[in-house]
Amino acid sequence: MAWIVLVISALFEAVWATALDRIDGLNRPLPIVVFLVGMVLSMTGLAYGMREIPVGTAYAVWVGIGALATLAYSMASGNEAVSLVKILLVLGIVGCVAGLKLVSTPAV
Repeated sequence: MAWIVLVISALFEAVWATALDRIDGLNRPLPIVVFLVGMVLSMTGLAYGMREIPVGTAYAVWVGIGALATLAYSMASGNEAVSLVKILLVLGIVGCVAGLKLVSTPAV
């Protein structure tokens, strides 16, 4: 269960990062609310995951998935240029995240 919550919370990291880009100097209320809700859900899920997953592994997975989701959304929406090199590097992140899951041992 901790892994599922961690992955979901990492997706909320992408939500708040994207909303942060749209806040426009604290002048837009909806992105501010989305940012705050996304941040709380993301951090809460990370904290929950760290109860069973070692902190280094949990944080690396959380950041990796969040970065992947943020970049994928940015590329899909046209805000970020798509290139083969970026796609290969993102696939490297996915491989590293999967590897961390495979070698992970429960926290003490």
